[in-house]
Amino acid sequence: MFGSGVPAILSVVPDTFTFAWIVAVLFAAAWLLDARGYAAGRALAAGTWGLFGLFWLTTVPYFAFEHQSYVESILALVGVPACLYVGYLLYDGRASLFTLTRAVSIMLFIYLPFETIPAFTLAGVAVPEPRRILIEIVANHTGAMIDLLGYAPERVTSYEGYDAAFGWTLADGHRMRINVVLACTGLGSMAIFGGLVAAVEGPLDRKIRALAVSIPLIYVLNILRTTFITIVAGNQYMQWQPELVLAMFGATNPYRVSFLVSDRIISQLLAVVALIGITYLVARQLPELVVILEDVLYVLTGEEHDLTEALDLPREPTNR
Repeated sequence: MFGSGVPAILSVVPDTFTFAWIVAVLFAAAWLLDARGYAAGRALAAGTWGLFGLFWLTTVPYFAFEHQSYVESILALVGVPACLYVGYLLYDGRASLFTLTRAVSIMLFIYLPFETIPAFTLAGVAVPEPRRILIEIVANHTGAMIDLLGYAPERVTSYEGYDAAFGWTLADGHRMRINVVLACTGLGSMAIFGGLVAAVEGPLDRKIRALAVSIPLIYVLNILRTTFITIVAGNQYMQWQPELVLAMFGATNPYRVSFLVSDRIISQLLAVVALIGITYLVARQLPELVVILEDVLYVLTGEEHDLTEALDLPREPTNR
């Protein structure tokens, strides 16, 4: 799919989460070096952006073939040249991209503990892995919403062994199990906004307002999403063009059609729209955020943009 040279490259890179930790630490090191005035910080940041592009390349097969997500596959593919270009621009002197570098580092430090910290025992007390805690909280709130809407699936154990799945019995006797996993918690989106808000320089009260707008809104919208997917997939409400849908995603199980339509198509496209809307709301509370947004647009379009004027944002001091 990628040519003969790429598989050889992918075979020598670390596993996904080790690779992500390496990128997070290198970004943080570049941030510290730059803050102390060392020129090596720029070179390290630029090189780490190149590594980050390679990281996204390694995720494409997973998103395309295992996760069966067109949206995430496309975003990962776009991320490869985008990261390389950011590294080039940063090395070439676009110093404002250090703010985006800080943001990505913080995002990774927020997200990765939930993926990698195992359960442990402290002073004789068993502490579950962070992912389990978050997943089961989301499953509980999703279950409460499903009950509120008048449905009554059986609460069952997920494939990870958590109390985080819903069992449905169809009219033909087939059993459906809908699992709540870490990707269902909204953690990725919350980490994005946590990193963005933490990275820019601005008054603490505005940062708190920005987080108060984004994090609860993401969580509530995510519960609505998991409820929607669970009910639709559990009741096979969207068995639309099953042959076409299965062919699109390279799947063979006809009972997955409603899940693929509700999650991989409808929910993921709506999530992109929701994130754009939340970004606008956050920028109104924390105008300093436009520094990062303008840099992202420059990377994507090659043109400078004045988002403060275009979006009619409050004209507060920024971190330029």
